[in-house]
Amino acid sequence: MSLPLIIPCVDIQSGRAVRLFEGDPDRETVYFDSPLDAARHWVGLGASLVHLVDLDAATGRGENRAVIAQITAELGVPVEVGGGIRSREAAGELLRLGVQRVVIGTAAVKDPAMVTDLIAEHGPQRVVVSLDARGLEVATHGWAQGSGVMVGDLTPALADAGLDTLIFTDVTRDGTLRGLDRDLMAQVRQLWPHTLIVGGGVANTDDVRLLQDEGIEGAIVGRAIYEGTLPYPVTLE
Repeated sequence: MSLPLIIPCVDIQSGRAVRLFEGDPDRETVYFDSPLDAARHWVGLGASLVHLVDLDAATGRGENRAVIAQITAELGVPVEVGGGIRSREAAGELLRLGVQRVVIGTAAVKDPAMVTDLIAEHGPQRVVVSLDARGLEVATHGWAQGSGVMVGDLTPALADAGLDTLIFTDVTRDGTLRGLDRDLMAQVRQLWPHTLIVGGGVANTDDVRLLQDEGIEGAIVGRAIYEGTLPYPVTLE
């Protein structure tokens, strides 16, 4: 059985690489002053894909487009970018910068046609949807708002639109090192039959084994690899 893909995450806030506790922008830990240095660190350890999140764009406090452009140009491996991408124009601009794929969150709930249009224009390999949830209720606007929409309400239409890769983040565990919720992971696996990447709460190799047991293809990991509770690169012995 193949090892799930562990994707290092570089969260960018005010131009620095940080991690937030439960998505709260006021509860940050700064790991690198330079997000480019953070991304290079993980590539140096073997990362083949890096996940960038523009936290300022997600929360409406600004944006870090110049930093993202620099990382994309200089890193040498593909990057995917999420956070505050709520229009076709914003997504298209990032893709033109050379971003491998854009990650659509709030807009997938508020404007489902946008996802369909982006997939039709750019192809399913350039567009990812991230459903960030408390339990199975999707949270929007930088996780600050409940949407009243359940994950299972959205997955059939996303599959019909041609989406291949879905990211599911348990926002109650993101940045907490509490470990994954096994029952929740099993429920989401049942709701999405295509490529599933999870985020939020991965703490150690037990969580990687859980992903493997559930047939989940990968995970976006931040705090656990920054603080060493999950050694990177990951091996299961």
